[in-house]
Amino acid sequence: MSRNIDRIRQVISALCVKTGRSPREITIVAVTKGRTVEQIREIIAQDIADIGENRIQEALIKYDTMPGARYAPRLKWHMIGHLQTNKAPEAVRLFDLIQSVDSSRLAEAISKEAGKINKHQDILLEVKTSPEESKFGLKPEDTLAVFQKISRLPHLNIKGLMTIAPLADNPKTSRPYFRTLRELSNKIEWRPETADHRPILSMGMSDDFVVAIEEGANMIRLGRAIFSSC
Repeated sequence: MSRNIDRIRQVISALCVKTGRSPREITIVAVTKGRTVEQIREIIAQDIADIGENRIQEALIKYDTMPGARYAPRLKWHMIGHLQTNKAPEAVRLFDLIQSVDSSRLAEAISKEAGKINKHQDILLEVKTSPEESKFGLKPEDTLAVFQKISRLPHLNIKGLMTIAPLADNPKTSRPYFRTLRELSNKIEWRPETADHRPILSMGMSDDFVVAIEEGANMIRLGRAIFSSC
């Protein structure tokens, strides 16, 4: 895994030189669905501080069986899979960032549960930038209205946007979907504290993260690129 991570970081550095950005702007979220606690510990040792899980139950098992790692400096847990409203209580108690908020109803449930434990929950709005029926997310044309509605909820911090491009043989076909998310983010009046640190644009996975960074991603979600041959 260390070779894979080194290679990913080299690619990111080259892209940042090309685009005039700093590699420190790019957060790598390791997608650990189906991975062992030992593998997670290994990537933490390689200074990967962001862990992305798709399912609540799997994340809870890992979280509860690695107490030392869960309190590691800077370690953050991300919910990146579809989240049902009735799972909001567990999600709020476990995750630092919920990336897959795709409705006002879910946002309201998260805010309510966060209030019960005196927490301000960081979230991303998931936007369905592609026409695939199987994808979850807000329609781009509805995102601004939903943002304005839920930005008034008392226990939410909307940190940015997330999208998933369609699977394709050619990663370059993902470009318009990533561009749509970036352009949508530019239309949002972010809170001053968010704007100061740049809104999060979580887009790009193992096959298309290069294109995503070219289009402005500052958070990428990588599973196979990190764990291949592991």
